Amino acid sequence: MAARPAASGGDGGRRDGDLDEAAIARLAAWLKERIPALGASTLPEVTRYAGGASNWTYRLRYPELDLVLRRPPSGTKAKSAHDMARESRILERLAPHYPLVPEALAYCADPEVLGSDFYVMRRIDGIILRRNPPPGLDLAPEEARKLCLHFVDALVALHRIDPKAAGLEELGRGSGYARRQVAGWTERYRKAHTGNVPRARKVIDWLQANAPTDAGSCVIHNDFRLDNVVLDPQDPTHIVGVLDWEMATVGDPLMDLAGALAYWVEAGDDPLFRALRRQPTHLAGMLTRREIVEAYCRGMGIPAIPAADWIFYEVFGLFRLAAIAQQIYLRYHRRETRNPDFRHFWLYVHYLVWRCQRILRRSGA
Repeated sequence: MAARPAASGGDGGRRDGDLDEAAIARLAAWLKERIPALGASTLPEVTRYAGGASNWTYRLRYPELDLVLRRPPSGTKAKSAHDMARESRILERLAPHYPLVPEALAYCADPEVLGSDFYVMRRIDGIILRRNPPPGLDLAPEEARKLCLHFVDALVALHRIDPKAAGLEELGRGSGYARRQVAGWTERYRKAHTGNVPRARKVIDWLQANAPTDAGSCVIHNDFRLDNVVLDPQDPTHIVGVLDWEMATVGDPLMDLAGALAYWVEAGDDPLFRALRRQPTHLAGMLTRREIVEAYCRGMGIPAIPAADWIFYEVFGLFRLAAIAQQIYLRYHRRETRNPDFRHFWLYVHYLVWRCQRILRRSGA
């Protein structure tokens, strides 16, 4: 199968991170030494996945195997979110306990191959939902509800894993996870600050003053979104894989749920929030954020969380999302990436901070 450069931008030009034929040849030689199943194959067909706001991801198609490669982006990076060795190790250790993780096959620390470290995993075949369902996939309301419940079930199953049994206890840092997260995301937001976004002082001060004690400690994904799960092509209400484990750690499970729901845009949300939607959680039959929390509590066998007690988690999830967006925008602001998709991320930051402030005002905080 002939090699070809990874997909370039729509204008025919090359994007940051596209692989040329020399890089593909080096990669193929490296893989052939480490994955015996490749046999006599020479060069893979390489396609770069669209998006890539965090790590860059490529599909490597061989006659024998369908693989996925992940590597860090260029420019300013949050080290914890781009540690390929750590991510690969997490997949390997979770595999016996959580069948939804992709199978990690090989990790490369040698920058001579692609210019950075990377790892390769087996591709999970299925459907990944984006802003809207793909053509031909029409989820009836009862199917949308069933998918939401399976989404919650997948998160509950992860949170029930004993970190020690999975060999991941080293990721934990003891109690105080919520407070550390507030401090960490505050620092990241401030370091990534540019003059065109708010300081968010009131939101930060409130989060620091109201961080709760940990609800528990378990393996958490830290980016558990509907567009990070793979659906069964034969029954799209069932989940067959969970992707993007770069921020997984051991911590408070409610903080994981908070991060997931920051992306959960409902049909009745305001137009600005709906404009930010990146997964089809607005469809008829989809659970509301509140219903997701209730289903999660039932699945975990814990008492229902009063709406007033959930305010911290909701505000934290949105502020964390603002910090992530600002970190990405900083790369564009410094011209470390030319991706035009990042040009307006500073506007997203404005909105997310405003949304946090509105929640606090309405709660009387």
